[in-house]
Amino acid sequence: MRNDENNTGGLSYSVRRLNKEEKIESFNCGDTDLNDFIMNECSLYRNALLAVSYVAETDGGKILAYFSLANDKVSLSDFESKTEFNRFRRPRFVNDKRLKSYPAVKICRLGTDISTRGCGLGSELLYFIKSYFIENNKTGCRFVTVDAYADAVPFYLKNGFVPLTDYDKDDSTRLLYFDLGDIVDFL
Repeated sequence: MRNDENNTGGLSYSVRRLNKEEKIESFNCGDTDLNDFIMNECSLYRNALLAVSYVAETDGGKILAYFSLANDKVSLSDFESKTEFNRFRRPRFVNDKRLKSYPAVKICRLGTDISTRGCGLGSELLYFIKSYFIENNKTGCRFVTVDAYADAVPFYLKNGFVPLTDYDKDDSTRLLYFDLGDIVDFL
């Protein structure tokens, strides 16, 4: 991923991919699980070729946010029935492109430091991810997916994500997607 300079809400930062053995010593987004991932687990996922993590950091090296990405797919098995899957894919794909699954990138984790709350950094990083997979279509990726924590669902909905499945209030996460085809001509 390119090292883009950005400025959001008075924050100047760049985005970069974490090095293979790099260790993040300090990060606090207010969620123990997300903090633990970036400080202790992201290198394990990277070394096992399961996910790659990126950071948004200041020129001084302060980590403002991070996200981890992995390959994913939207497939027939994500839906209650073949009819629901067909309703999903029919308006998006012509008959000869109707497959049983479509390539996606999954946002495995996304956390912003508590000091950056309310400045739009999380939304800007989602835009960054969407743009990254549209520019030169690096992997043949059509969708961005996320298993959002229940309290993060409104954030993703505000950023154009749509529920892929019905909501069960007993679930701690909800599967959402963003169709890159909706914005490919605008970026």
